[in-house]
Amino acid sequence: MIRRNELAIMKAIAICHKPYLKPEEALIYCNLGRTQLAKKCDEFGVYKNSSGYFKREELDLMMSGGESLIEKALKKHRL
Repeated sequence: MIRRNELAIMKAIAICHKPYLKPEEALIYCNLGRTQLAKKCDEFGVYKNSSGYFKREELDLMMSGGESLIEKALKKHRL
């Protein structure tokens, strides 16, 4: 029988290999609350796609503290 914490670990591992994450999965992946995730996503220009999923690569960039997608777009536009 699978214990509750083992099930959580298995879900977390599965999330790490998915290219697109549901909002609930993004909360777990980023280890943030709903309002914290919304605020950080807004600051970094990370939005859900038309299907309602977050792109994991964008979440990785946001969590690493790298350059936001908005800043990248501004730099690209200035050149």
